[in-house]
Amino acid sequence: MKLETLKSIISKKKNKTEFAIITNLSTGESEIFEKEKPLSKELEKYSNQINEFFKSKKNGVIDGTEIFIETYIKPIKVIIVGAVHIAQYLVEFAKSLNFEISIIDPRGYFASEQRFPEMKIINKWPDEAFKQIETNENTALIALTHDPKIDDPALQHALNKKFYYVGALGSKKTHANRCERLKEAGFSSNQINSIHGPIGIKLGGRSAPEIALSIIAQLVAETYKK
Repeated sequence: MKLETLKSIISKKKNKTEFAIITNLSTGESEIFEKEKPLSKELEKYSNQINEFFKSKKNGVIDGTEIFIETYIKPIKVIIVGAVHIAQYLVEFAKSLNFEISIIDPRGYFASEQRFPEMKIINKWPDEAFKQIETNENTALIALTHDPKIDDPALQHALNKKFYYVGALGSKKTHANRCERLKEAGFSSNQINSIHGPIGIKLGGRSAPEIALSIIAQLVAETYKK
């Protein structure tokens, strides 16, 4: 691999840029692929296959060739609102996944460095906290507090920004009341129905780690639907 290519790879990783390294295994020559950017003449004929690998976030060799594709996908931003017990297990599950976690909770006695070591913690109300986080349709929100004063502003922000995943903890009755408040706030049925509530896939578990597992499983499933 050329030094120039290696330096570019290091820079892109540092800046969390999405890219792929395309390597001809027979020659050892490599080049960087980025979405919407042209490929070299040698690789141009494989553009459809390369794009498919990149889109599906997979590594592998193109069938019938010596062309190896290694993808580097930007971490998904996951914002957890509510530094509750379940959130601690969520963070543990997410550590080995491609997620960049932020925790929002104005209650400092919940959202502390001691309970969430090495995590980005914002001890502010959601309206203020979101001013510190760049969000878009590639962001996910997990609302856990059951407190409308905290959860509702976060859910409204997520719906307005078209987060690809929005989930909220609570019973069916709690969620129905939540949906009614969002309707009164001017959100459409389509927007409200996009919320996963009650959150998580149905595993049947009730303990904090089991609920956290059901949430992370649903989040991963929705991530691969993007």
